[in-house]
Amino acid sequence: MNRLFVVNKPIFRSSNGYMGYVKRKYNTKKVGFSGTLDPFATGCLIVATGQYPKLFNYLKKTPKTYKATLWFGASSDTFDVEHISQIEDIDEFSIQKIEDILLSFKGELEYLPPKYCAKKVNGVRAYKLAREGKEVELKKIKSTIYDIKLLNYSHPFVHFEATVSEGTYIRSLGQLIADKLKINATLSSLHRVNEGKFRFDNEKALNPLEYLDLPFNKCIKDEEDIELGRKITPDYFENSNDGIFIVVTKNFFSIIEIIEGEVKYKLNRIDLQY
Repeated sequence: MNRLFVVNKPIFRSSNGYMGYVKRKYNTKKVGFSGTLDPFATGCLIVATGQYPKLFNYLKKTPKTYKATLWFGASSDTFDVEHISQIEDIDEFSIQKIEDILLSFKGELEYLPPKYCAKKVNGVRAYKLAREGKEVELKKIKSTIYDIKLLNYSHPFVHFEATVSEGTYIRSLGQLIADKLKINATLSSLHRVNEGKFRFDNEKALNPLEYLDLPFNKCIKDEEDIELGRKITPDYFENSNDGIFIVVTKNFFSIIEIIEGEVKYKLNRIDLQY
C-alpha cells in the first residue's frame, strides 16, 4: 500500500532503526523516511511506504521548526547529551542577554557542521571517522535562521525555538550560542515540530498531491499513453513550457519533465492512495 505520513520519533532511537517498528505496525516491507533525526532527537519524521518513498525528492519540506534545550555548563564532543564529559557551574545570565544573543543569529549563518554528522569525508561518514578518533575536516556550510525565540530560561537550561532552512544543524547552533556567551554548553533535548506543512497528527495518511513542491499540468490528449509510459510530446499538455510537472490521470499520477521539446518521465503510474 502507498502511504505518506508523519511519525513522532521517540528519543534514543535512530531514524533508520525506528523503521523496523513502522514496518511491523503497517505490515509492509517497503518503508522509507526523509530528514534523519539524531538518536537523541524526537519529533516529526516523514515516512512513506510502497511507491511513495520515490516522492521524497519532490516534497516541500522547508522551513523546519525545532524546539531545543541548551544546558549551560555541560560539555560534549557530540554537542548533545549522549556523550557528556564534564559539567560545571555557570553564573546565571539575564533574560535580556539570552534574548539578545538568540536574536543575533537571525538571518544567514555560515558555520562548521558537527564532526559527529552524516556528511561524507572522502566517502566515509564523518561520525564514523570521529568515533574512530580520526581527524575530521568538514567544510563550512550556510543556513538561514528565519526566526528564533526564547521559550523559557530556568538556569542552567535555556529552551528556545528556531525556524530554519533545510540542512541546518541545531547542535551547531547551540554551540554558536554558547560561544557568544563564552561558556560550555550542549543540547539536552531537541524536538522537530514540523518540516514545511508536515506535522505529526497521529500518523494520519496524507494526500501526496498536497505536499509535492511542483506545479500541476493537464493532459489534453490520450491519458492512457501517459499511464502506459508511451513516448509523448509537449503538445500532450496544456502547459508545454519547459519544467517539471505533476500530471494527474484517471487512475494514476505521474511526474514528467518537459525539456527542449522532449518529455521525460521522472516517475510514472503512481497510484494515489491516502
